Amino acid sequence: MKVLVTGIAGFIGYHVARRLLERGDEVVGIDSLNSYYDPQIKQARLGLLAEASRKTNSGYHFIHGNLADRTVVDDCFAGHGFDRVIHLAAQAGVRYSLENPRAYVESNIVAYTNILEACRNGGIAHLTYASTSSVYGANTDMPFSEHRPADHPLQFYAATKRANELMAHSYSHLFRLPTTGLRFFTVYGPWGRPDMALFLFTRNILAGEPIKLFNNGNHTRDFTYVEDIAEGVIRASDTPAAANPAWDSGHPDPATSSAPWRIFNIGNSKPVKLSAYVEALETALGRKAIIELLPLQAGDVPDTFADTSALQEAVGYRPMTTVVEGVGRFVEWYRSYFGQG
Repeated sequence: MKVLVTGIAGFIGYHVARRLLERGDEVVGIDSLNSYYDPQIKQARLGLLAEASRKTNSGYHFIHGNLADRTVVDDCFAGHGFDRVIHLAAQAGVRYSLENPRAYVESNIVAYTNILEACRNGGIAHLTYASTSSVYGANTDMPFSEHRPADHPLQFYAATKRANELMAHSYSHLFRLPTTGLRFFTVYGPWGRPDMALFLFTRNILAGEPIKLFNNGNHTRDFTYVEDIAEGVIRASDTPAAANPAWDSGHPDPATSSAPWRIFNIGNSKPVKLSAYVEALETALGRKAIIELLPLQAGDVPDTFADTSALQEAVGYRPMTTVVEGVGRFVEWYRSYFGQG
C-alpha cells in the first residue's frame, strides 16, 4: 500500500513508518521539523528511514511542510494517491499547553481540519489518527474504557485531541470517511522526545542531578512501549473502520457509531507506579536517582489504566512489553546515541 504518515520525524511517526517500510509499503512522510525540541533527533530519525527504504527497496518520500498550511496539504494529496493516511502530527506536551495554547490550535485543530478535508476530497479508504488517554481527564472509573464518556479534559492539549475525535465523527457521518482514533497511553522507548519523563530522568541520573517526581511519586501510569504502539497503529490502519450495525441512538456507544467511526485505547493494561518506573530505570542504569518529591501539577491526571479489550477483539493485538524490558531497551539506545556506554 501507499501510506501517508504525518509527523513522520516524530517519536511515534518514525517507528510506524519504519515498520511500514520494512514490510514493503510505500511511505510518504510529512513533517514541519519545528523546534519544540531539538530538530537534530528528528533529522536522525529521517536518516534511518531513508536507510530502511534503501535496504528494503521500499518507496519513500519526505515532504518538509506545515500541515496548518492548506496549500501544503492539498499539494501533498494531489501528487500522490494514498491507500491509507496515518495522522500522527500534533503539538504534543501536556504542560506546554498551559503556556502556549495557540500552538495547539494551529497544529491540532487547523492542521487536522486540513487533513480531514484532504482525505474527504481524495477518497481515502481509511484515516487513522492519534488521540490520547488524557481525554479521560477527570474520570476516575478505571480501567478507562472507550465505551464510557470522556468529556471532562483537564488541560487544553486533551481538549484539542477530544475535539479531533468529534471532528472525525462528523466527517465519517457526513461523507462516510472511515476514521479510527487511537488513545495512546504514556508512550516511551528508544528515539523518544527529549521532553519526556524517561528521557529527562535518564539524563539527570547520569549527570548526578535530581529528578522531579510530581504527586510525590504516587502517579500510576499505563506505560506503553513504542514498538507496541506502532504495531497497534498499523493493525488498526489495515482494518478500516465500519459502522456498528447494533449502534443505538437512544443509548449511544461513545466508541462506535452508525457511521464508519471508532475509538480504541492502546495501552499495556498493567499500570505501574511512577516510583517503580524509576526503580526499573535505576536498575537499567546501575545508578540510584536523587529524587525530589513535588505536589500534583495543574492539569495532571493522577492515574491511568487502559481497557484494551476492544482493540484486541477488532485487530487481534494488545501490547505485551513489560516496563522492565522497555526501559532496558531505552537505556541501551540512550547510551548508544549519546555515547555514554
